[in-house]
Amino acid sequence: QVHLVESGGGLAQAGGSLRLSCAASGIIFSFCRMAWFRQAPGKQRELVASISQGGRPNYADSVKGRFTISRDNAAKTVYLQMNSLKPEDTAVYYCNAKNTVVVGLDEDWGQGTQVTVSS
Repeated sequence: QVHLVESGGGLAQAGGSLRLSCAASGIIFSFCRMAWFRQAPGKQRELVASISQGGRPNYADSVKGRFTISRDNAAKTVYLQMNSLKPEDTAVYYCNAKNTVVVGLDEDWGQGTQVTVSS
C-alpha cells in the first residue's frame, strides 16, 4: 500500500522559512517523479515544484528563487525548502508521486500539510 506522509507545515511569518518533508513507502521511489502541489481556500490545486527521477527540478513562476525542491532516494523522501515566505503561500501542501517508468499506474497523493504565513 502506498503511503506519502507530509510533515513540516505550520505557521510562519512573512519572510520566514519552513521545510516540508514527504516520506514515501509502498512505491519504487527512484522510478517516480516527485512533486509538491498546493491548494488555497477557494482555489484550484496548483503545481508548486517537481523533481525528476534524475533530480532535475521545475518550479512555478510564483516560487522561483524562493523555494527549493530536493530528493533523497535512499531515504525515499522529498523535501521542499520554502524561504522568503509570503502570505499568498498560505495553502495546504500536498506531496505527489508519479511513476514514470511503469506505464499505467495512478499518481499517488499525501494527505496534505497546512502552511499558514502571517503578514
